[in-house]
Amino acid sequence: MGIRTQEAAAIELETRLITIRRHLHQYPEVANEEFETTKAIRGWLEEAGIRIVNLSLPTGVVAEVGGKHGGPIIALRADIDALPIHEETGLPYASRIFGNMHACGHDFHTSVILGAAFLLKQQEDTLPGTVRFLFQPAEEKGTGASLLIDHGALEGVQAIFGLHNKPDLEVGTIGIKPGALMASVDGFEIIVEGLGTHAAIPHTGIDPIVAASQMVTALQSIVSRNISPLEQAVVSVTTFHGGTTWNVIPHKVVLEGTVRTFHEEVRSFIPKRLQTIIEGVAEAYNARVSLRWFKGPPSVQNDPELTELSIETAKKVGLQVVVPEPSLAGEDFAFYQEKIPGSFVFIGTSGREEWHHPGFTVDERALLISAHYFAELAIRALEGRASG
Repeated sequence: MGIRTQEAAAIELETRLITIRRHLHQYPEVANEEFETTKAIRGWLEEAGIRIVNLSLPTGVVAEVGGKHGGPIIALRADIDALPIHEETGLPYASRIFGNMHACGHDFHTSVILGAAFLLKQQEDTLPGTVRFLFQPAEEKGTGASLLIDHGALEGVQAIFGLHNKPDLEVGTIGIKPGALMASVDGFEIIVEGLGTHAAIPHTGIDPIVAASQMVTALQSIVSRNISPLEQAVVSVTTFHGGTTWNVIPHKVVLEGTVRTFHEEVRSFIPKRLQTIIEGVAEAYNARVSLRWFKGPPSVQNDPELTELSIETAKKVGLQVVVPEPSLAGEDFAFYQEKIPGSFVFIGTSGREEWHHPGFTVDERALLISAHYFAELAIRALEGRASG
């Protein structure tokens, strides 16, 4: 293929990926409701002659290229769901679904992996194995990865790769590091029960608001006094519900919050310490307390060997590799890594706002080079396993 022909092909693919990304951006669907998104992805894949793997998923798509000569299977994963956020970007292709927005860039992720699929399809006859593409629903709920695993999406897969856009990295850069990259995500609900009474005679009741307030304050000591400063952890109480009017002390208060960590030892310690603290405070105020713990995705832990391959591939395609700061945001990509080796990277997108902001944007110049990166990464991963 001549230089001009290559340039024309690159321009054509970039235009196609921008068109796809803008379509997805205009029609965002939240977790487990990605029905039209699923149809659109299937349509683009089928149009390119890429075979669909029928796993009877409610939403989401799994597809494959290669495998004509046997060989290993590796997977590339993109998430497809949006958020219940009203868009405020002012873009001409802004969301047309009121109250929904691709405010985390999953439209970008989907377009990148579609681009990689199109590129790999052109080389299908020479691939030394199979590349499986996972277009996963419900990442924002932390349940989509488990759904795909339960439906057999990882069957036979030896390694998996994924991405997240990173607004604070410039286009042309990629953040890659071994080990912990994104945090585990757990949630909790604390129910504090007292004895309701008239606000003018508090001594005749048991005030759950006072007890719950002390709990909120005391829980801050978990990170500051019970966990090593060399570790990273967050314990945040994010809702406080109690009472119905100004002159009545309520019977009950409900607190909710989240816990983020990078290491399983810390992750298992926090709920035990949290339970001890709230029980102690409740006893001091003659209140009753109960705790519900909601275990979410573990932390993203990048495989050293695959991460080194990711770094080498990034340099080969012309990306600038940086060592990113770990993020205390969560990613259910970690569930795949519990089953097989995986590597997850941050793609620079020169964004104005951070994830989950109503003004969130990505720079579409990152689409084409990211698609080439993942196509090359898939080939190199297959070659490494085929020769090994």
